[in-house]
Amino acid sequence: MSSLPGTPRVPVVDLSIAACAADRVAAQIDEAASEYGFFYVTGHGVSPRAIDSILELSRAFFQLDAEIKNRMHMSRGGRAWRGYFPVGGELTSGRPDLKEGIYFGAELSEDDERVRAAVPLHGRNLFPGIPGFREAVLDYMSALTHLGQRLMRLVGRGLGVGADDESQQLLALPARALVSRARRAGTGVFDVVLLSVERLPE
Repeated sequence: MSSLPGTPRVPVVDLSIAACAADRVAAQIDEAASEYGFFYVTGHGVSPRAIDSILELSRAFFQLDAEIKNRMHMSRGGRAWRGYFPVGGELTSGRPDLKEGIYFGAELSEDDERVRAAVPLHGRNLFPGIPGFREAVLDYMSALTHLGQRLMRLVGRGLGVGADDESQQLLALPARALVSRARRAGTGVFDVVLLSVERLPE
């Protein structure tokens, strides 16, 4: 594990060596998460093309007129809790957020049993009419889901949880399922949040 020049307290974990040095990488993640609470990841396997595509298409969407963006407002997403929200459209501690965004999740068809049962946060996504937007988002989410599960397994390994242990299996579940299971068990919940940076600090 290293640190970026100019930011000596931000650990950098290289996932490209995890296949041959899983214990070492797991220990680095455990140290970084325990001591700092966050870290940079390199060698993650998400293609630069996928990242560039989602950034370019996102910029194109947010430059659209408000009337067009609101055609996929979250009010149209129903129980799936998907879609666009404008600046001030969300609250943090009762105060309007100064950001706009779009919520996406696993793309589920209407015949999915969870959708038929009206389980909250499950359903179809709302997409703008920008060519290639839907495909880029779904491809990116697939790549990030795979990366997140890799990280969660390494987190478990760093905690000494065996690969066949039920707790390790929980770590590999999507976050929503993990939260649901944890709430039923009356335990705490932690998240792995993946943030893309356009360029690492120099």
